[in-house]
Amino acid sequence: MERFRAAGGTHLFLATQNYDHDVPLSLESYARQFEVTAELAVKVHAEVGARAYPVLAPYPVDLVTAVAQVGNARAVELHCSALDLAGRWVRERKAVALGEVGFPHFPVSDEVRDAADTVFRHALEVARDSDCPVVVHSADLDAAERTGLAERARRAGVRPDRIVKHYARARFVGRDDPGVVPSYLARRELVREVIRDPGPWFLETDYLDDTDRPGAVLDLATVPRRATAIADDPAVGPEPLWVPFVEAIERVYGWRPELDAEGAE
Repeated sequence: MERFRAAGGTHLFLATQNYDHDVPLSLESYARQFEVTAELAVKVHAEVGARAYPVLAPYPVDLVTAVAQVGNARAVELHCSALDLAGRWVRERKAVALGEVGFPHFPVSDEVRDAADTVFRHALEVARDSDCPVVVHSADLDAAERTGLAERARRAGVRPDRIVKHYARARFVGRDDPGVVPSYLARRELVREVIRDPGPWFLETDYLDDTDRPGAVLDLATVPRRATAIADDPAVGPEPLWVPFVEAIERVYGWRPELDAEGAE
């Protein structure tokens, strides 16, 4: 986090993750996971000066282990209960979105796929009732798949432009407006490709759980470094950065990140 702040970073969304080696198999374990994420957000602000906004949900890949160990019905019940808890945290303003929710990004059994589908349907219902965005974890989506996801959101009563596709690795083209919102992996070439696109869209890095390869996906400081390079480029300038850092947050989350004297909200 110190690298993020030193590079000029002021705000970030902090998606929860498993902090233990074992996949949570109880609601109490997910509650503790959410509490740790919230504590980390407070610590980041207090010690580093950046504002971190918790995004909470049971990780969809957890279903692979949960279904194998406790069965489909109990795994679905657990994940739906954890989503209900995350929705309550959002309504209590202790989190800003549900995420990551969705589907394993690799082939799974029909049983796991059915469980993920049921849980995702519940996630959309919780998001609707909690009036919050949904951050989706899935394999890459083509235009037809994004349209299908947007239609699914509409049927659940959620605006499609409140569905954020985490880890978007290619430019979204051929999409309806409003449609699913890409959160682009902040690789240099992709940022150059999308920087002048109308919003909403976001930039992100991602976490890799491998202590021997820190920053192997993208270092946490990548987004502020990319932003600085764009702002300093006389052929581009800072204006396009208004889209991912202000306009997209207003559109998707419903509020504007403001800066205080120390650089965070």
